Amino acid sequence: MEEYRKAGSRREEIPVWEKYMLSTEEASEYFHIGINKLRRIISLNPTAEWILWNGSHAYIKRRIFEQFIDRIDSI
Repeated sequence: MEEYRKAGSRREEIPVWEKYMLSTEEASEYFHIGINKLRRIISLNPTAEWILWNGSHAYIKRRIFEQFIDRIDSI
């Protein structure tokens, strides 16, 4: 019974490259952009299609943000 509880409480992590949305911390690490710079980009583009707001928390839609990064010349 105890083994069942341990196995049930374990949470399998999805690799970042397979996630649909990333937290700002995950996106910062994944895209190699500083967290403060990423937050500044979000604050300058609050209605961008690559942002999903959950209350006051911004989540990055990974694939759409990748396309956004591909289109710009510098950050």
